[in-house]
Amino acid sequence: MKEYDIISIGSGSGTSIVTQALSRDDSLSAAIIEKDAPGGICLTRGCIPSKMILYPAELISNIYESSKFGINVDIKDIDFDTIMNRMRDHVDEQSRNIGKNLERSDEIDFYHTKGEFIDDYTLKVGKKKIKGKKIFIGSGSEPLIPDIKGLDESGYITSEELLRLKDLPEKVVVIGGGYIAAEYGFFLSMMGSEVTIIGRNNQFVPGEEPEISNVLKNRLSRYMRIYTGLEAVSVKRKGDTKLVIAENDRGKRKGFKCDEILVAAGRKSNTEYLKPRRSSIETDEKGWIKVNEKMETSKKNVWAFGDATGEHMFKHVANQEAEIVYYNAFTERERRMDYHAVPHAIFTNPEVASVGMLEEEANEKYETLIGYYPFKDTGKGMAMMSEDHFVKVIVEKNTYRILGTHIVGPQASILIQEVVNLMNTQDQSANPIFRGMHIHPAMSEVVERAFYNLHSHHH
Repeated sequence: MKEYDIISIGSGSGTSIVTQALSRDDSLSAAIIEKDAPGGICLTRGCIPSKMILYPAELISNIYESSKFGINVDIKDIDFDTIMNRMRDHVDEQSRNIGKNLERSDEIDFYHTKGEFIDDYTLKVGKKKIKGKKIFIGSGSEPLIPDIKGLDESGYITSEELLRLKDLPEKVVVIGGGYIAAEYGFFLSMMGSEVTIIGRNNQFVPGEEPEISNVLKNRLSRYMRIYTGLEAVSVKRKGDTKLVIAENDRGKRKGFKCDEILVAAGRKSNTEYLKPRRSSIETDEKGWIKVNEKMETSKKNVWAFGDATGEHMFKHVANQEAEIVYYNAFTERERRMDYHAVPHAIFTNPEVASVGMLEEEANEKYETLIGYYPFKDTGKGMAMMSEDHFVKVIVEKNTYRILGTHIVGPQASILIQEVVNLMNTQDQSANPIFRGMHIHPAMSEVVERAFYNLHSHHH
């Protein structure tokens, strides 16, 4: 049995812990285990490939909207193959290069296979057994497939198979109403599919502020059908046609015909294969690995981060957690993970971005001021004919400490950054926004004005 100083399970954010540790002390022995394509979920089947195909979708929707500016354009052709191949070529090449570098590395042993715990600090990888003094679990997650009668027999794709599609399906039913459903529903409809989204929650993208969800739902409904409060209960297949039957809370049923079903119902833990309990690593009832704020598991010298813990499944969070793990595992500087200002974005058109608390949660904990400002009342927003887009900010009444910000509109993912940065200062105050000049008439004015527009009654 080979013994290592460090073992990383997963080749995503965990790789950075290993490389940082080795650059500090090259005498350490290290192993990386990866059961899927090298590079982790974000590179191979998450953020990078999805953004590479969502950007062309955004361009197409901007072209559709251009007629209101007096620009009349016909789209001659949307080459689905070119869009998909550009994405796949890039992702596959990057992943191959990461794999090659790991294979060639003199400092790291790369096990391109499944690993599972068989004892304390001990894993079986393929036919070999290895042991680690320090183990980092960045094993990711997998698509959650709801238990729907006839779904398996009828066939479906997830966000992962969608990236491998060779032909654009004519009619797609998307099961799920969260951000993956929103992004991929938007993509498919811009490519030319007839898209129907069925979400069982009464709110489209339920993690957002209700009024943000309403704007997004109304806007995307121009291109697709979106049903909320409807749960898919069964699927039947006849030849190439699939029939999805969905039911509302009153038991009323509705059928949807399609030639492909995209299941986008969230993510679930994939630790079943890893068998962490055999090394006394505790998981919760859904299989997520339990960690404290230092990212330590219940087992000494074993850390977990990223999707494996089931919290905030975003690459930027995994990267920060991996950094915390590195400090706690290899330096004297103990660090704790702080989730009060985790931003995220939905890359549809319009974009959505959000950080911190929703209004309801903030009101339960603090006396708040709410600020709200529409894009169209700024110079740039007016120029862009930005109809129903807005910024909503939430601050603590007496201190002006920023509690949350929610944006729907063009470039939301960029506009939110000034707020995220302030939420990471010592007093998290909104004052620098009042003091800092905002370029006129740039889009960033809409954030500034939302803060200038704070009042205690809710809009």
